[in-house]
Amino acid sequence: MSDPATSRDVRPGGWTGAVRRYAVRTLPPEKLLPDTQPAYMASWIYVFGVLTVSALVVVVATGCLLALDGPGWWHVSGVGKYVNSLHLWGVELFMFFMVIHLWGKFFMAAWRGRRAMTWMTGAVCFLASVGAAFTGYLTQQNFDSQWISGQAKDGLNAVGIGAWFNVLDFGQMLMWHIVLLPLALGALTGLHVLLVRRRGIVPPIDAALPEPGAVQGRP
Repeated sequence: MSDPATSRDVRPGGWTGAVRRYAVRTLPPEKLLPDTQPAYMASWIYVFGVLTVSALVVVVATGCLLALDGPGWWHVSGVGKYVNSLHLWGVELFMFFMVIHLWGKFFMAAWRGRRAMTWMTGAVCFLASVGAAFTGYLTQQNFDSQWISGQAKDGLNAVGIGAWFNVLDFGQMLMWHIVLLPLALGALTGLHVLLVRRRGIVPPIDAALPEPGAVQGRP
């Protein structure tokens, strides 16, 4: 008769061990950091995806500098004006790269093969980016931003969400721009990249499907 203590499936480590085993099981190292990729990944559409993430890093880094030093720095200092310009150019490139990446993945039907969540997180990232860009424009506090704030107020009230957004409140829009929306966008982007690693990139529509049991991310 076997010893119950030795025959039992021992899983040491408590809840931290359980979390580690779940993380390794959900996202094994060969998927997180693959050393080979399918031949169809050599496409410009994935280059624009990487450029989107790179531009986001520039936007977040320059945004942190602007938030730390304040308007008195980026409106007066030469270095501050340069960093403010980098932030603006980074946002424009980020939106440009992301739209091309999303349109390309839409026409590739990137939701195939249990990749619907990957596609949805990318689409929600775009919506969050529009909100972040809009609130950033409102925080300029010039005549144009004040006029757009008034027009946006009527639009938000018309669709019934005006109770949660007061676009005429500078402090509220600043917090949405530098705290809430960046946190949401960063979390969604990280989840999107992890899902890409877990499910692998979508093959072209006319490509041969990989063999059952084959490791994703390998040719």
